[in-house]
Amino acid sequence: MFDVVPESAIAEGRATDAYFLRTEEALEHAGRNPDVVAEVTADQFATGAFELLAGLPDAARLFEGRDVDVDALPEGTLFDGGPVMRIEGPYLEFCRLETSLLGFLSQASGMATAALETRRAAPESSILSFGARHVHPSIAGVVDRTAMVAGFEGFSHVAAGDLMGREASGTMPHALMICFGPGNQEEAWRAFDEAVDESVPRIALCDTYDDETDEALRAAEMGFDSVRLDTTGSRRGDFRHIVRETRWKLDCRGHEDVDVFVSGGITPETIRELRDVADGFGVGSYVTNADPVDFALDIVEVEGEPAAKRGKLSGKKSVYRTPDGGHHVALADEEGPAEGESLLKPVVRDGELVAEFDLEAARERATAEARRVGFGNPEHRTA
Repeated sequence: MFDVVPESAIAEGRATDAYFLRTEEALEHAGRNPDVVAEVTADQFATGAFELLAGLPDAARLFEGRDVDVDALPEGTLFDGGPVMRIEGPYLEFCRLETSLLGFLSQASGMATAALETRRAAPESSILSFGARHVHPSIAGVVDRTAMVAGFEGFSHVAAGDLMGREASGTMPHALMICFGPGNQEEAWRAFDEAVDESVPRIALCDTYDDETDEALRAAEMGFDSVRLDTTGSRRGDFRHIVRETRWKLDCRGHEDVDVFVSGGITPETIRELRDVADGFGVGSYVTNADPVDFALDIVEVEGEPAAKRGKLSGKKSVYRTPDGGHHVALADEEGPAEGESLLKPVVRDGELVAEFDLEAARERATAEARRVGFGNPEHRTA
């Protein structure tokens, strides 16, 4: 019914580039299936431009039932070079999985990195993921899960919530306001308040027809806890001034406890500009438009001997987090840096998943990692 590759095709390895099937045919014809070590990397050496690893649960499930061992950085780890995943086993066990594997990791990690940039722009503010409308529905769950890994407080997509076992957030769109017509904002807000379950936050959309400050005051007088400004870019002018004026007038009328949320084209720069006058943000396109991390999978060892294409580093490797927050890459049979923490952890052993994928643990890890490496600080570089 829809142009969606079925899960069965991904699991069976048909969601792949055709040349991997040709490779299988050639190797089987020649009677070759060497034991190899393959690594997934974006940068060979540490660059100082950290990115956030996401998408690992889906990637790991590709290897269930296959005669391989897999190690990887835990989801929510920041990396800037060296392998994020290592696969060991007969090459034909995973040859055709490469396309899906890289897809699972590349797009999710790119979006997670952008989400973490947004999160770090205002660590104390509430941030929600509003990006599902910018992507194919089949990956809406990926968008919102990666945003949650990066530390967002919530998300808007109902089906994504079903996947995560969490409740989606959201109150009202402009369409509700327009259905009641100009001058009837109170009727729209009242209908929402009377119909929607009490557990849903009372946040009134306040920029449909009249001045934002006017609609915000009217909603506050009706008892709404918060107001949301989603003014289009073509009408904003000085958006900071609009938000400040709204906050000022709410306070003047005794509504200091009414929060102000903003949405619509929000970026880390927007958040840094508004974080002292707004209480929360809805972020969408900045996350969904993020460039995927340019991961590649390369064989680095064949039958126990170092091997790699030109431009790639041969040999099985390990990566470490150093006490100063740095990222260190070394050959696996070498001693790691003093007091360095080895980052590659067992994920699959003999085709059986041995790692647990806990969203809360990944969120906590990403937050701690960001502090440790200084991600989001003015001197920090992004890829």
